[in-house]
Amino acid sequence: MTAGCGFALALVFKAPGQILHLSNMQLPKAFKHLLLFCLALLVTVSVHAQSKSAAKAVWPKQPIRIIVPFTPGGAPDILARVLAENWQQSLGVPVLVENKPGYGGNIGADLVAKSEPDGNTLLIGTVGIHAINGALYEKLSYDPVKDFTPISFLASTPNVLIVNKKLGVSNLHELVELAKAKPDQLTFGSSGVGTSLHMSGELFKEMASVQIRHIPYKGRAQSLPDLLSGRISMLFDNLSSSLALIKAGEVQALGVTTLKRSHAAPEIPTLAEQGLTGFEAVSWFSLMAPANLPPHIQRQLSRMVNHTLTNPEVKSRLLAGGLDPAPGSPKDLSRLISSEVAKWDRVVRQSGAKLEP
Repeated sequence: MTAGCGFALALVFKAPGQILHLSNMQLPKAFKHLLLFCLALLVTVSVHAQSKSAAKAVWPKQPIRIIVPFTPGGAPDILARVLAENWQQSLGVPVLVENKPGYGGNIGADLVAKSEPDGNTLLIGTVGIHAINGALYEKLSYDPVKDFTPISFLASTPNVLIVNKKLGVSNLHELVELAKAKPDQLTFGSSGVGTSLHMSGELFKEMASVQIRHIPYKGRAQSLPDLLSGRISMLFDNLSSSLALIKAGEVQALGVTTLKRSHAAPEIPTLAEQGLTGFEAVSWFSLMAPANLPPHIQRQLSRMVNHTLTNPEVKSRLLAGGLDPAPGSPKDLSRLISSEVAKWDRVVRQSGAKLEP
């Protein structure tokens, strides 16, 4: 059919600017029908190409939703609101932050995975969602890697081990001694099963050889009051989320989970330097979209993230709050996720943890 159309149209278009009229041509009726069909096809393809080009040029023309798969107040929420505030001023459309907490981030992630890949629904991705949950859960309603389009790395933050001050411990050694004296009596909270905060606790239990019960929450909005009231003994949290409470003296910080001390709180020692050699568990955050996002929207979003997070004022504010912004390319993010999947798969297997969503 393609060859037939090419031959037929060659007869109609003699040369640039010269077109033969079908009424003047002595051609078989069937051939004229073929010509008409080919001309109609040419018009259809042209209109389709123009409509695609127009759609490409007008994004975004609808409100953009940034889905945060945890409760308000934590690092993912802070990053989402920084992006929304900045983009709202430049895009000319509303940019909304929606918190969809539950099941270690799976509820919000599933929502985005099943959304249209039009650039209007985005996800604040985490190490838990994209690198841990695939190994931890027996079955997920989405694929943590294949069902998403990577946009950009956003930022990272150390996790920090904080305890209720009434527990009576001021350093990691004292906590380990207390936990060994009271096996299964102490508890640690996290913002959900499968999060890096949960895995920080599992890694701590393994490396310190202690038995501490895990209490999962939907987010720090629920876990923090229980820590302050003494319902749980300790909490692994993002440093960026707990820094204000630590500096106010409301909780006792025992150590950060990175190999080096944080610039935001250099007075807090690492768990590694207190005897848990090699202990490292970093929380990182990314911007993701549903799979099959058009490449031009992916590129535009990546540029927007880079522009926002390299702004000196924004960067300074995030660093002061314990978040280290480091925007990068979609390919950089894909490579990070691949390496983190391999790392945390080993940790999950060693912990023996397996869950149903």
